[in-house]
Amino acid sequence: MPTRSEMITIDLGVKGVVSAVIAGPANKADSTGVGLILAHGAGNDMNNALIVAVAHALAAAGYPTLRFNFPYKEKGKKSPDAQATLIHTWRCVHAYMQANQQFPVKRTVAVGKSMGGRVASQMVAAKEMNVAALIFLGYPLHAPGRSDQLRDAHLYAIDVPMLFFSGTRDALCKLEKLDDVLKQVASPHHLEIIEGGDHSFRLTKASDRSPTDVHDQIVSRCVAGLERLRAEVG
Repeated sequence: MPTRSEMITIDLGVKGVVSAVIAGPANKADSTGVGLILAHGAGNDMNNALIVAVAHALAAAGYPTLRFNFPYKEKGKKSPDAQATLIHTWRCVHAYMQANQQFPVKRTVAVGKSMGGRVASQMVAAKEMNVAALIFLGYPLHAPGRSDQLRDAHLYAIDVPMLFFSGTRDALCKLEKLDDVLKQVASPHHLEIIEGGDHSFRLTKASDRSPTDVHDQIVSRCVAGLERLRAEVG
């Protein structure tokens, strides 16, 4: 599977760059024309095992992928960038994906682990980024122990399909709370439950499933959801 490391320019008053990796099917003719951009969560980076596994499997299935770092991770910092910087980075990476010639795409899908997905969804709700769908690899619906304070207001303004993956042990997304939210969401949506998974879909030691099993479940459901977009781009 062809992969290529990239440096994407992020102009924030002072020119900077962030690392990225673009990947696609071995045979360029097998590319579906639907590209996915994968953003990491607050505590990890683009080399997170889940993000890498999903990106590689989807690329091999014909869906070009682009995973990237936010500036704070590029600088080796632990604390996430300001919201404006996260949004600007998403915007620059989205533009880069649309303009890339290695694996040309007609439609793009935003995929985010926790914070990465939340920021993308806020941009889509505000009409600041044009994507065909959103995929959440663990949506941070609330802070740990604060399920009475939901980060849901913008989700009701989204008008593209949304695919949520959520673990049954997710301390940042109580399933009953997410169910209540999704009952009020007007756009097409689907919730895929990762049995026994926490916010990062890690399983208990007693589980008879492996991380690979979880990754396969996620990829299989993503591919099923992407088939409609694949048909649309011909």
